[in-house]
Amino acid sequence: MSEAIRISQEETRQKVLGGQALLVCAYADDAKFARYQLEGAISLSALQALLGELSKDQDIIFYCN
Repeated sequence: MSEAIRISQEETRQKVLGGQALLVCAYADDAKFARYQLEGAISLSALQALLGELSKDQDIIFYCN
């Protein structure tokens, strides 16, 4: 597993809007996801449902507030 890398908000925005990365809210609780969801973000449970379909090279950006 690679070490986590911090990136800027602008780089995150560009990658997500360009379809180069998935933006995932790191909260497992659905209420917290609803409260802190950013535009274009998916929930942790949605990511778990997609795991079998994602490329190993897929960039995934996690955030929490």
